[in-house]
Amino acid sequence: MKLDAKIPSGPIEKKWDKARFELKLVNPANKRRHKLIIVGTGLGGASAAATLSELGYDVECFCFQDSPRRAHSIAAQGGINAAKNYQNDGDSVWRLFYDTVKGGDYRSREANVYRLSQVSVNIIDQCVAQGVPFAREYGGVLANRSFGGAQVSRTFYARGQTGQQLLLGAYSALNRQIARGKVKMHTRMEMLDLVLVDGHARGIITRNLVTGEIERWAADAVVLATGGYGNVFYLSTNAMGSNVTAAYRAYKRGAGFANPCFTQIHPTCIPVSGNYQSKLTLMSESLRNDGRVWVPRNKEDLKKKPKDIDPADRYYYLEERYPSFGNLVPRDVASRAAKKVCDEGYGVGATGQSVYLDFGTAIERDGKRAVEDRYGNLFEMYERITGENPYGTPMRIYPAVHYTMGGLWVDYNLMSNVPGLHVLGEANFSDHGANRLGASALMQGLADGYFVIPYTLGNYIATEWKGEVSADHPAFVKAEGEVRERTRKLLDIGKNSGAEKKSVDDFHRRLGKIMWEHCGMARNAKGLETALQEIPALREEFWSTAYVPGGSDEFNPWLEKAGRVADFLEFGEIMCRDALYRDESCGGHFREEHQSEEGEAVRNDEDFSHGAIWEYQGDNVEPKLHKEELTFENVKLTTRSYK
Repeated sequence: MKLDAKIPSGPIEKKWDKARFELKLVNPANKRRHKLIIVGTGLGGASAAATLSELGYDVECFCFQDSPRRAHSIAAQGGINAAKNYQNDGDSVWRLFYDTVKGGDYRSREANVYRLSQVSVNIIDQCVAQGVPFAREYGGVLANRSFGGAQVSRTFYARGQTGQQLLLGAYSALNRQIARGKVKMHTRMEMLDLVLVDGHARGIITRNLVTGEIERWAADAVVLATGGYGNVFYLSTNAMGSNVTAAYRAYKRGAGFANPCFTQIHPTCIPVSGNYQSKLTLMSESLRNDGRVWVPRNKEDLKKKPKDIDPADRYYYLEERYPSFGNLVPRDVASRAAKKVCDEGYGVGATGQSVYLDFGTAIERDGKRAVEDRYGNLFEMYERITGENPYGTPMRIYPAVHYTMGGLWVDYNLMSNVPGLHVLGEANFSDHGANRLGASALMQGLADGYFVIPYTLGNYIATEWKGEVSADHPAFVKAEGEVRERTRKLLDIGKNSGAEKKSVDDFHRRLGKIMWEHCGMARNAKGLETALQEIPALREEFWSTAYVPGGSDEFNPWLEKAGRVADFLEFGEIMCRDALYRDESCGGHFREEHQSEEGEAVRNDEDFSHGAIWEYQGDNVEPKLHKEELTFENVKLTTRSYK
């Protein structure tokens, strides 16, 4: 595997301008001759499809949802970062760059992060022009609020539904191109394999989730914008359908998978209430602008109602431990702090696995109406789920799996090591290091789709395109046959076995428990080694006793789920292997062996200042490790401190 990041030379603030000048172009007439495949219609995929088709390319766009607007980007709540400095509070492109590198605990690529910060300012202009209804101040100017890991207000928002409004903006641009005939939209289609011709990504194999039909699709390049893999934990804030299958298929075709153990635990989620749950619900990080996090200082107060606990007996642990940032420390720091107080016996609620998020001070200071204007839909959602009114009693929250910083390796041009395969947004690894700052996922998705891939994909077409390929090529026929065989194997599981049949959900839940216990918020070598024994055993059991009813040539949600869980059962092992290899603590990867006396993460820059990229070597064979060394010429490597 050859890893060439293709980072331009020169000062960091000039790299993107230099790259754009040096990238080869495709003239407008020739763009019309080329077809692209884009998988995924979240912010990254929808914006890329709209922009590339506007440039003249023909685009075949795929999603497994019944509409592009149902992509999981719609669930993002709190906001999107941009270095506009409208508040005149000291923000700049450089400060956003610095905050993002520091927030990622110095495990991201400097050049990519600086470019992200640069183009962030263009995103807001683009979205305002589309009509995205960002919140505004009384005088009409765009409003901002603060998010974790920053001491400035740079987050633009649309109440508590920013992702929905941004996706509607991208969706409207996409629909315009669909109406023009430049984009052909294929809904309810799941990508089941990547097709390589002469080593280049030239198409995909899909299954129609309504009819069961398996089809081949050829193009001149493939773009994956398929999101993250947080559902490997079973319980997460991700949509139920979110999965790793598209990225994992690319991995098995030779694409490197970088830093798979870098997963983000979000500190403000509604706690688990029982074994019957199939997902968890996010409460936006924006709530920590006005909400104060606390637990009782004395264990004898745990049975009291929160309003009956004297303010002097409330332990505002984030404010006391991190006075400079208070409740707005980064997510990994806030999550570990919540786990620590709960593990010490100060957790509240029936399970003891939650902490309070209290808006009493904000309501007293600004009034209920002001708080309702900022967070009303979030408060309503919380009350519907829990039956508790957060205006009168504090919310109960606890950390949950939310986002994945790991993903397919890409170079500066967002192309994987497989020529022609480009990867956008959460599906790639490039921008967030070991921990993503809040409000940066929407920023990355739109930056990649609107402002990066339109330049860089053209360079691939101009310099490496190998000529037209049809879906009748032998590589497509072979890949389709392999998909059909895999589908048959899933439907045949346990048919000739006398063993008790078990549901696919049962295996997913058990895998999630293994992952959460051994590769979740805290990890150690012994636990990871245990997981590396338990996951193969569970996978073997799955392939002998799982029950997958129905057939392949029909609507069959159990077959969909079985394929995704089968991939999770393989991918979970790679995650644990990566976590065991990375013998340090950094960001969301917290190895218990490497922490300070105060419980903070301790990095090992001498041995692990690199991206760990894993190369597929075959089924049940340990993947091969490759490294991309990270250099820090502009941000000094220091111990992260938010005190």
